[in-house]
Amino acid sequence: MTERLAVLGSTGSVGRQALDVCRHGKIKVTALAAGRDIDSLEQQIREFAPEYCGVSDEEAAAVLRVRVADTATEVLGGAFAAERVAALCSADTILNAVSGIAGLRPTLAAAKSGKHIALANKESLVTYGERVTALIKEKGVRLLPVDSEHSAILQCLTGQQIKRLILTASGGPFYGRSGEELAAVTAEEALSHPTWRMGSRITVDSATMMNKGFEVIEAIWLFGVRPEQVEVVVHRESIIHSMVEYIDNAVIAQMGLPDMRLCVQYALTCPQRLESPVGSLDFGRLCTLTFGQPDGVNFPLLPLAYRAVSRGGVTPAAMNGADEEAVRLFLSGKISFPAISALVAEATERAPTVMSPCLEEIEAADAEARRLVRELAKRREYAPRPRI
Repeated sequence: MTERLAVLGSTGSVGRQALDVCRHGKIKVTALAAGRDIDSLEQQIREFAPEYCGVSDEEAAAVLRVRVADTATEVLGGAFAAERVAALCSADTILNAVSGIAGLRPTLAAAKSGKHIALANKESLVTYGERVTALIKEKGVRLLPVDSEHSAILQCLTGQQIKRLILTASGGPFYGRSGEELAAVTAEEALSHPTWRMGSRITVDSATMMNKGFEVIEAIWLFGVRPEQVEVVVHRESIIHSMVEYIDNAVIAQMGLPDMRLCVQYALTCPQRLESPVGSLDFGRLCTLTFGQPDGVNFPLLPLAYRAVSRGGVTPAAMNGADEEAVRLFLSGKISFPAISALVAEATERAPTVMSPCLEEIEAADAEARRLVRELAKRREYAPRPRI
């Protein structure tokens, strides 16, 4: 069980919920890291008194140093601040909730320094799963998932032979819509998730089903299964978080309210269970639980993820970089919602064949995919359609 925790991405949605779990479970927070929200970081430093606080924006870090000069917290600044915090702090577990590929280096640093990892940064496994999992094994540390779907699978595992893993997906705000309807989608609509409250990028990724594709890749690396053993079903209610089917066709599911604090707490206490701040299910009020097949035609990024992980090498990293850039362009009003899928698919298919890549090759593939998306996005067909 975790006694001393570092929270990377502490000002984001998962990071804040992790700190709530620490308050509830009286877990010592030894380090924090975030981007540039120094108002929130100052409050967190004064409440939790960590050894270190990393701020990826150097100017913001300089301001924060002045603000918290009366505390014992050392503020580290710069692009590699979270990586340095992961390596230097005295935590026994690093909760990595950094957004995007920026979380990859902190994951590697945590493993290299012999710390257990509670992973909410899916990009670590999507982009470099081969190396991350090898390093985890080499250092003898634990890698525990924080995503609700992978936490659910972990809780369902019984040590018996797995036939398949079944990841549930809410389907996002546009499940059931046609391609014509999707062409007029706005950023505001894409950010209105029906179940979860998350950061902007992951919310858009849920709307395109890219996030579920990333979770398929995560599951492959976390649980050592083949791509064909991971299936996705749409479950709009988000009560069943995932299922495991065994070779005798018995299926075990994990259920609970859609609240990330339960997933975070289990990652920090596994295999023990403690009382949590999450409410109980009221089965008397659960009228129906529904299931359906994902639409791979109008939401092609889920099938793309299967192709990318099967191809391997730097392809998943290129896909992730292309997606980060395409979502940024969509949220800034420069491309349409369907253009996200088109641009990510084209950049992914153009990714070079580099097998067993080093970290620098992963980062180069990410950078090239972003550049290509920016270049392709200038085409007229990717522009947003005027609303009538």
